[in-house]
Formats: sequence, structure tokens, C-alpha cells
Amino acid sequence: MLLCAVGVEGVTQLDDIVYVVCRSSWTIARFNTTTHQPLPDILVKGMTHPLDIAACARTARLYVADEGARCVWRVSPDGADIQRWLTSSRSDTFLPYALSLTSSRLLVTLLSYKELRQFDTAGGNVLRRVGLPRNMVPMYAVESPTGTFVVGHRSTQLAQRQVSEVNTEGQVLRQFSGLLDRSIHIAIDSQGHILVADTKSRRILLLDAQLALRRIILEEHHDKPPDRLCYVEQSGQLLVGLPGRSVAVYNVLQR
Repeated sequence: MLLCAVGVEGVTQLDDIVYVVCRSSWTIARFNTTTHQPLPDILVKGMTHPLDIAACARTARLYVADEGARCVWRVSPDGADIQRWLTSSRSDTFLPYALSLTSSRLLVTLLSYKELRQFDTAGGNVLRRVGLPRNMVPMYAVESPTGTFVVGHRSTQLAQRQVSEVNTEGQVLRQFSGLLDRSIHIAIDSQGHILVADTKSRRILLLDAQLALRRIILEEHHDKPPDRLCYVEQSGQLLVGLPGRSVAVYNVLQR
């Protein structure tokens, strides 16, 4: 169990260090993956309301969605290089809500436009904008191995949470039909298997690439509901941000 100062908003791993952003904090907390002991925090001056964090091994950089500063921060693992990277413009109110990464592409979930926006991780150039259906309020999204997008969202039409797969035009291809309550975060592996944090029901679901339920990873007997997910495929470990001030580590190797 990794302990943080305040509520966990995002968790990721790069090499042998876990990075955590917490509510209304100016710092990125760091922990050793083997000992779980805390390392010195990274101070990001100007960061006000971090909502998510992702790590890219290709660029060796961390990316932090900061709704308060209306930007994505790009940070080196040691904190020596900190850039206010993607920002709002006069014509574009950029309010990043969530982040996910492939090897070279950063996917940003934008609540203000009900849109997914994809950038290259090196130069920050816009690669694609994916407009979503009007009744879909996106909470988190990942790119699938086939180039589609899996979105955890709220349906205003049905007044419930869903997981949907959409194509690059934003058209819904399929949906998970199971009952979800306050689902926010999802994670995906290289085979297209999807992990879903079903927060209020205190469980984590494993879906296959067709969005069919395979099994329940964690069930409701756990004392704290899962809220944020980061799946580290190389080790088979699942990092789970919990309400309050902690991150739990589980072995859920997919083979």
C-alpha cells in the first residue's frame, strides 16, 4: 500500500517508480515499486488542480492533466525538466480531464467539448480529434490495439454509466451492457482486454476485446472502492487509486 498526503487523482508507473498526483496539490508523489517507500516529491510550480497522470517510456516523460491551469504538464522523471506543454488558446478552452498513452500518442479526454483529442508525445501536435455522440459525457478513454477508442462515460439518455467502443469518427461500435455505477477509470492491455473500475460497487471488471465480461478481478468485500487504475503489463501489476490517500498494488497477470 502506497500512502499519499491527500486524495488520489491519478497514478502511473515509469521504470521502477510509481507516480501519483493528488487533489489540489502542487507536487507529484513518487514511490519505489519494490520497497513501496516514498521518494522526494516533484514540485510543479503553477499546477493547481491535477486530475490525471500518464507516463511514456518512449519520451521518458510524465504528462499531467491540470484542469485548473488549463494545460497538460510535461515533466521529466526527476523533475529537472518541467514544461507547461499543452495549453488553452483564445479560441479553444482546453480543459483536460483524463489522459492515456500508447507508445507515441497521448489521448486527452475533454469534457468541455465531449471530445477526445490525440497528440504526438514528442512535439505535441494534434493528430486527431474525435467528436463523441451528444448523449455521451466522457470520463476516461484509451486507444485500443486496433486503433479504435474505448470510452468510460455517462449516458445522459439512459442516466447511467457505460463503457463504449467508438471508431475514429466517434461512431459507437459496441457497448458493455452490464450495470455500472460511477465507473470512471479504465485500462487496456496489448490484447485489447479492458479493466474497468466500477467504483460504487467496489469491484474491478475484466472485459474482453468485444466488451463482454470475462471475470471480476476485485469484488465488493474490499473495504475501499477502486477509483483510478494503471495496469503495468510487463509485471502484471494493477495500481489502484483509492478514495482518501492510498494506492493499492495487486498482481493480476493476464495470461
